[in-house]
Amino acid sequence: MSTAEATDDAELTHWHRLDRRMLLIRPVLDLVKSLPVLIGTVILGRGNGWEWFGLGITALTVLIGISHVLTSRYRVADGQVEWTTGLLLRKHRAIPLDRVRTVDVTSEPKHRLFSLSAVRIGTGRHAQGPGSDQLVLDAVSGTEAQRLRTVLLHRKEVVIDNEAAPAPEQVVAEVDRKWLRYAPFTLSGLAVVGAVFAAVWHFANQLQIDPVSVGPLRDLLDDLENTAVWLIVVVAAVALLVVVSLLSVGGYVLSFWNFKLTRETEGTLHIRRGLITTRSVSIEEARLRGVEVKEPLPLRLAGGARLTAIAGGLREGKGGGLLLPPAPVGRVHEVAAEVLRENFDPATVPLNRHPRRALTRRLTRAVGGVLILATVLACLAWIEFLPGWMWQVTLGLLPFAALVGWDRYRNLGHAIVGRYLVSRSGSLARSTVAIRREGITGIVVSRSFFQRRAGLITVTAPLAAGRGGYQVVDVGEAAGLAMAEQASPGLLTPFLRRTPQR
Repeated sequence: MSTAEATDDAELTHWHRLDRRMLLIRPVLDLVKSLPVLIGTVILGRGNGWEWFGLGITALTVLIGISHVLTSRYRVADGQVEWTTGLLLRKHRAIPLDRVRTVDVTSEPKHRLFSLSAVRIGTGRHAQGPGSDQLVLDAVSGTEAQRLRTVLLHRKEVVIDNEAAPAPEQVVAEVDRKWLRYAPFTLSGLAVVGAVFAAVWHFANQLQIDPVSVGPLRDLLDDLENTAVWLIVVVAAVALLVVVSLLSVGGYVLSFWNFKLTRETEGTLHIRRGLITTRSVSIEEARLRGVEVKEPLPLRLAGGARLTAIAGGLREGKGGGLLLPPAPVGRVHEVAAEVLRENFDPATVPLNRHPRRALTRRLTRAVGGVLILATVLACLAWIEFLPGWMWQVTLGLLPFAALVGWDRYRNLGHAIVGRYLVSRSGSLARSTVAIRREGITGIVVSRSFFQRRAGLITVTAPLAAGRGGYQVVDVGEAAGLAMAEQASPGLLTPFLRRTPQR
């Protein structure tokens, strides 16, 4: 071994520390988190010594944060990534490299201030407890984050030079400014409005403040007393729609600014996005098990959809597997085909329809749910606990509920397309899943009491990725078993009873 190679190996295997510039950030963040305790003890405990207790808790929190930065060390050696931290209570964790599924590099504003990044190493282990499925290195330089990504995903132990040319990559998809028109249909701003309203209302109740008694709001209510109710409802709905749309567009820009999906020569999909907080996620194509096309009803009516990856190590709902933000549905299918390295997106094939008995189940659930709610509200109105108009308005939702039930049935379907099992379900949040059959680890056939009476079953395909299993719901018994046998040939054969020929 040459001297240069020995130097490189030593550089890779010796212990690394977190970037010391984090010492300028961590104390400030811990101090901000401790402000409620500090303010509460100083205000409420003035004169009885409790303010010193608050100061002590704050100082202890800051010291623990500083010790975490000073004592945290990590290295990649002997086929595993190791991490240790702690001053009085030492913690040590080691993850074999063959268990590493994803590397998520995030740069929040606190990191970008000093050109740092947080590296989250995903293992795909869905253990209990927050963060138990990943190892987080909270503060490393951008160059070190790139080195870790290369070492952990590609098993290439190389030291990256600051002046070296970046690895060649193929651009699969980039965000288009025209896609902003889909942002209002995501309704993400509605969640923001709801959260702000709930926080303000809770804060007012804690301070024993009646929002109606506040000057501007009281004046507004006085002005509305002589206004027609229908006009108030229309104006409020329009104002809410405008606010939600503006917030949704703002959220789209913050989340998907400079979005780019690329494929590297080593067989890795790389996703970069974000304006204030940048995020970089790498997914090994060898871990890719399929894709999911999500079409919430408002976005579907606007001709849009979003695309997510189904891959080992990506947890459902974390956003790391987003392959394309809300975009034209045609473009979504093009990117899906490119990601899967197929000539077409399997999710676009015609699907086998489910029996009409599945329609009855969906209508019963949708309409029955509204009737039960209306009955409960009517009973509460009968005892004068709630106003009577509430159950009457609820009954007015029956046509909408029936329409949703019919649409849920219309979207039901499944198919076997080459090496893929395709399934679609949902109405308000329609989802089409295409998973590779070789990744299916078993077959689960289940049916409830009402499904047995209707001759329907639910077939679940367990998968070591995504949600852990994907269902084909309310399919006919014969068709469902035939589909399961075709998806995993020979797996159900010992459990099937053949009808003798006469």
